[in-house]
Amino acid sequence: MPVRLRKLIGLVLILIWVFVYAVLLMRIAVAILPDANWALRLAFYAIGGLSWVIPILPLIKWMQRPDPEP
Repeated sequence: MPVRLRKLIGLVLILIWVFVYAVLLMRIAVAILPDANWALRLAFYAIGGLSWVIPILPLIKWMQRPDPEP
């Protein structure tokens, strides 16, 4: 599979993942954080805002693989 096609597929999957992850994070926040203090909310959003990258790393590695030599 050529690099350009892998990057296109990866881009679509990343966009879908970020949308689904953001919706899930918002639903969890609405369920557990309405009356929480500011420090807990800050920690939740800081950890949640950065942790979406971890599941994406294997996909990015796959996208960056060079084309096999013919």
